[in-house]
Amino acid sequence: MELKNRRIVITGGTSGIGYQLVKQLFSDNELIVIARDQTKLNALREQFSGITTLKADLSKPNETKVVAEKIVNEYQYIDLLINNAAVQYCQLFIDDTFLTQHIIDEVNVNLTSVCLLTHQLLPTLLHQEKSIILNVNSGLALAPKTSSAVYCATKAALNNFSQSLRYQLAKTNIHVQQVFLPLVDTPMTAGRGVNKLSSEKAAEQILKGLETNTIEHALGKVKLLKLLLRIAPSFAKNMMKKY
Repeated sequence: MELKNRRIVITGGTSGIGYQLVKQLFSDNELIVIARDQTKLNALREQFSGITTLKADLSKPNETKVVAEKIVNEYQYIDLLINNAAVQYCQLFIDDTFLTQHIIDEVNVNLTSVCLLTHQLLPTLLHQEKSIILNVNSGLALAPKTSSAVYCATKAALNNFSQSLRYQLAKTNIHVQQVFLPLVDTPMTAGRGVNKLSSEKAAEQILKGLETNTIEHALGKVKLLKLLLRIAPSFAKNMMKKY
């Protein structure tokens, strides 16, 4: 898909990868950005004049439904839906400080909101000759780490959802794509890991995959992980286990 003169919905567009996607798409496209922090949305709108910002906490399904209905009511079509928003909590189930609310938040933001937005925005996506749903995923969908069991589970579920949705929409105009990210330098990963891919570079590569119609797009170290899972699966899983 040529990323010019497109109407694009982006979730989680006020920081990290989402912000970089907004920055790189802004000049040639019409953007609708969904995020939960109104102050950050206001700042984004001031920086990128002309974009539309919509406040919604995607950890709350009712808010997800409301924002989707607003888009459907106000826009006849959408060319591209980028499900980018995600949350991750690094906590062990055996920790005394473990918060069960984090389970609900991770599942709702990382998976439930993607399913809800996809379903409710289908009328606008079906309107175009070609449209794309891009689900931003993680290498942890392929092999989990120790410290974020729920996050890894949601990303594995997102992978299966994306594949199944692709089968369901195969005879429509909608293409379903995924991008699998390595550790990226974002506010979510602050204080964790080294040699991270920058948010700017991650966004550049995500957009390149969209332009080249890459259905399953593995970035950076995820390419190596996929190779290891094929030729030495036990080694790959043990390698991820230490994180």
